[in-house]
Amino acid sequence: MADITRRLGWRHLRGAPTAHIRHHRSGKLVHDGPGLSFWFRSLTAALSEVPVDDRELAMTFHARTADFQDVAVQATVTYRVSDPAVAAARLDFSIDPDTGVWRGAPLEQLGTLLTETAQQHALDVLARTPLAAALVDGVTSVRERVAAGLAAEPRLPATGIEIVAVRVVALRPEPEVERALRTPARELIQQEADRATYERRAVAVERERTIAENELASKIELARREEQLVEQRGTNTRREAEESAAADKVRAEAEATRTVRLAEAEAARAVKLAAAEAERAVKLSEAEAAGQVRLADAEARRTERMTEAEAARTVRLAEAEAARAVQLARAEAESARAVGEARAQAQAAWLRVHADVDVTTLHALTGTRLAENLPHIDSVTVSPDVLTGLLAKLGVRE
Repeated sequence: MADITRRLGWRHLRGAPTAHIRHHRSGKLVHDGPGLSFWFRSLTAALSEVPVDDRELAMTFHARTADFQDVAVQATVTYRVSDPAVAAARLDFSIDPDTGVWRGAPLEQLGTLLTETAQQHALDVLARTPLAAALVDGVTSVRERVAAGLAAEPRLPATGIEIVAVRVVALRPEPEVERALRTPARELIQQEADRATYERRAVAVERERTIAENELASKIELARREEQLVEQRGTNTRREAEESAAADKVRAEAEATRTVRLAEAEAARAVKLAAAEAERAVKLSEAEAAGQVRLADAEARRTERMTEAEAARTVRLAEAEAARAVQLARAEAESARAVGEARAQAQAAWLRVHADVDVTTLHALTGTRLAENLPHIDSVTVSPDVLTGLLAKLGVRE
């Protein structure tokens, strides 16, 4: 729309670059062209504004196919005014000199002309085309036929109209027919979807079966390995018990051997001590006898002046006493030697007897001897933890 302003009885018009202005005054063309700007008087001016830009005309119409089915066609026609002088002469593009508004509705007339012309050619094509073919190839055929028909329409160039492009957006049947037509394809798609679902389920079942078999095989392998582990643990425990028993046996034999050796050494030492004690006693007795003899000789010499009877009696008594002391010392030495030998033989016999006894009996005898040699104990307090540990050790040993 042109921009018109008032100044002191004059009017000023300023047009747009896409609008072709024609100014007539007294029947003569004064201004003609797009984007003009000029002054005029409203009482003597006749103005026309013809748009020369590309315009889109959207149209929707219904048609009937060869099988008597109704379809809706949505199309868009792009056009422009190529000859503004011819269009202004054929259509009313005049504007009010005060407001610049069209006095008529020229674009509506153009829209009606184009719509009816395009509809005529589309109906001609669809009337000879079945619905199925129209839905498949109808858009292309309708577009080509409408474009060709509009290009060949003589009224459009005579009106100064040029068709730029024709587009058919959609060709739709009635909703019920469209749903009916969609049903086979939808059923086929649904069948394919069901088949894919069944295949997916079958694959899932197969995979679940494979997973279950793998889990079962894993459990079987785990059970077999647990069985091997239990068997190996039993074998290790048995070997440990055997090794412990063998070690206890070796320790007992070594202890017995050491005890026997200690006893033999103790017996030998006792025998040596007894023999030494006997020899010492004999030597002491002999020395004592010799001393007593010397004493007796001294006494005899001292008592030489005594009577012979007294001297003889004293000498006899001294000799008897010396002989008795020597015999007593010899008897004591023999007794000590015999006691030492008997003790050594008894210890050796005790060791020989205990060498054939098992380890448990030796432990019991050791505990008995230990208890015999323990000092006096008034009271003993045994806690549950200690008793539990002792019982556990006794149970393990059993």
